[in-house]
Amino acid sequence: MKRRTISLPLLLYALPALAQEAPAQQDEADQPASKDDIVVVAERLRGQVDTPQSPVATFDEAEIQSMGVSSIGDLLGRISPQTGSGRGRGGGGGMPVMLLNGQRISNFREMRNIPPEAIKKVEVLPEEVALRFGYSPDTRVVNIILKDKFQAVALDSGVSLPTQGGFHSWSLESSLTRIAGASRLSLTATTDGTAPLFESERSLVPTTVRGVPGDPDPQQFRTLIGDSRNFGVNAAWAKGLGKNGMGGRLSLSAGVSRADTHTWQGLDTVLLSFGGDSALRTLADPLERVSHVTTLEGGAGYSTSFGDWQFSATLDATHGETRSLTDRRADTSSLVTAAAAGTLPIRGALPVLTPAGATEAESISNRVENLITLIGRPLRLPGGEVSATIKAGYTWLGFDTMDQASSSGPVSLTRGRVLGGVNLGVPLTSRREDFLAGAGDISLNLSADVSELSDFGTLKGWTTGLTWGLTAKLGLQASYIVNETAPSISQLGNPTVLTFNVPVYDFTRNETALVTLTGGGNPLLKRETQRDLKLGATWQLPILSNSSMVVEYFRNRSSDVTASFPLLTPEIEAAFPGRVTRDGTGRLLGIDQRPVTFFRQDGSRLRWGFTLSDGFGKATPGGGGMMGAMFGGRGGGQRAPGTAPAPGARPAGGPPPGGPPPQRAGGGPGGRGGGMMGMMGGGGQPGRWSFGLYHTAQFESRVLIAPGGPMLDLLDGDAISGGGTPRHSIEFNGGVFYKGMGTFFNGTWKAPTTLEGSSLPGSSDLRFGSTTSVNLVMFMDFGQRPKLIEAVPFLKGARMSIRVENLLNSRQKVTDGTGTVPLSYQPDYIDPRGRVIGIQFRKMF
Repeated sequence: MKRRTISLPLLLYALPALAQEAPAQQDEADQPASKDDIVVVAERLRGQVDTPQSPVATFDEAEIQSMGVSSIGDLLGRISPQTGSGRGRGGGGGMPVMLLNGQRISNFREMRNIPPEAIKKVEVLPEEVALRFGYSPDTRVVNIILKDKFQAVALDSGVSLPTQGGFHSWSLESSLTRIAGASRLSLTATTDGTAPLFESERSLVPTTVRGVPGDPDPQQFRTLIGDSRNFGVNAAWAKGLGKNGMGGRLSLSAGVSRADTHTWQGLDTVLLSFGGDSALRTLADPLERVSHVTTLEGGAGYSTSFGDWQFSATLDATHGETRSLTDRRADTSSLVTAAAAGTLPIRGALPVLTPAGATEAESISNRVENLITLIGRPLRLPGGEVSATIKAGYTWLGFDTMDQASSSGPVSLTRGRVLGGVNLGVPLTSRREDFLAGAGDISLNLSADVSELSDFGTLKGWTTGLTWGLTAKLGLQASYIVNETAPSISQLGNPTVLTFNVPVYDFTRNETALVTLTGGGNPLLKRETQRDLKLGATWQLPILSNSSMVVEYFRNRSSDVTASFPLLTPEIEAAFPGRVTRDGTGRLLGIDQRPVTFFRQDGSRLRWGFTLSDGFGKATPGGGGMMGAMFGGRGGGQRAPGTAPAPGARPAGGPPPGGPPPQRAGGGPGGRGGGMMGMMGGGGQPGRWSFGLYHTAQFESRVLIAPGGPMLDLLDGDAISGGGTPRHSIEFNGGVFYKGMGTFFNGTWKAPTTLEGSSLPGSSDLRFGSTTSVNLVMFMDFGQRPKLIEAVPFLKGARMSIRVENLLNSRQKVTDGTGTVPLSYQPDYIDPRGRVIGIQFRKMF
């Protein structure tokens, strides 16, 4: 074989061409290889998802190791900028759809305790991929691919303290994990606790002023953070069926947890008057609430093949019991009468009142959810095979409540939901199939579903989308979603409950008042209709080993929107006059915060960002080198011989529709190849760095409260929660890892907003300042320090981490027109934790 060299100028000159990957290069790749050519057809990793949509981001073993994570939940938190969605339907900060080895799971508990050391690769896929697994397309999809063999016992302990003091928290976890091909076992026990934090332990101006010196201070009896104790045990088991696990998969999972919480809600107050004099007195007995939550969970999953069709069935059930005791307010009428009669000095010692007892509340919730899917490729077109997903399922919910403080009495709610749907992926053009290859790879996605709710009626939805692979690394996406949703049964039928002594800022009077909040359900809520448009582009950058860019535009249109009762601005009070109670002087006394229906809500935004990652330092043997990284280091091509295709993967007997051709020297996107990813797995470099940044720009955010009612512009002085919608926000993460030592950070920044007051006397605008939240972790994997292990053998498999939450101690500053911070918006109310430093020790056996 002849020896070939490439000069650095020639390599740099070639980079722009690599980004475009013109069809001419495609045609050349199809030519027979000469004796000087090296043709690499990489195998697809077992468990990868085969879809026309390219991953938004991928993370291999080395990148996961460089984050210093201890659990899959921890990992999801670190990569939240990549897993977040700008769709505006709860996807941004919500939980993504989770797949394990390319297959649907019954519940996140089935994988949440698998240690990150057992993960081979993580794929983050766009929202449209969720349709192929029977989910709605409103959140991104995260596929966790496990190693073929892994076994470990882990102990994890940690303690956290705020730099301001006042409370502490601790945690302890032990786990056992075994993975052998398609079989795995995971057992985990956890316990944690948090000490209470009282208002008196923070620099807060009191919302209740003591009228008489010597009376007890309410701030010493009102918690910002409650005293809590939690305990849980979780087990997950899976087994491959048939010879070598090729006959399907069976999984079982179960968990039990208990959470105990104790909070203090301040003191009773009484206004005593005699003649023209009066005094506000505080009573000695604190108002307390104690709650106990017990949760039992169980799930099962089964998957197999029927010819070319992949069958999957999941069943998940949850039973929860919540019991609480809340102290009643004291009956102070005797004190008021005695003071008015002159027999009780209004500033003298107060007699002890008879305890008013406690109010008991109990709720029992049950949920059973079943979903069956069939995934296959029933038809071949000139552009490739049509993929189809057929789903059917049933969900039952039961909710029983009893609250002695409620005027509604015991409430029993149930809901049954029958659903069915179909999704089709239709390849229109294909370079691999040489059908209209000049247009690239174009596929059409169509889906429709219908649900019947026992208490609400029929709900319908449909989706259409187009994916256009301009090149193997550059793709465009467009989708349009129409969906009908129903309010939850709790939003419709929760019992009416009162909560006392809640500090609320009154925009009308520019003051903070302690008010009584009314919660519960609203049976008059309506069916919501959602219409969403998404336009997106994904580009696997031709630089570094694992770099990508995403640009997405979203437009949301909704009618009859179910929402929590909004922030009580003058506009909201005018729109819902029956929800607000004031005394004769106009002072705010109570708010009915049961859910409401907005007539229409519209929004549009652009979200774009990039992820950069690469290794550094001298590479060890075992990888494909920098050339493999530069020329597409992820591989592509066929499924590994003798491995079962995952649900949604191409059945044996043909190439995936619209897939790229075999690549030279490194492969294309998809499976593990000879580039930097392969190099890191087979030897690699001792160091790694990464950085990701995602920016969201809001163009429109409006809410029409009612037909002909006020139109709220959340980008220009109005709000339904918090301080309105910031026009700009940024999410970021990144880190550096070298020879066992690493640091990783992630955070967010949000632009300031202004909430306009009314023209009424005493009203004032409020300015909500920008916020920058940064979390930092510094860690050392002792296992990569051989000399240290020789000196202290116990440190083999151990890691020490120092975590800092809210590194900059940034909390939103809220000021009125005079620059004064309203009492209910004091920083320690907004975020009483502040900066928290934690130390964690983890040991693998």
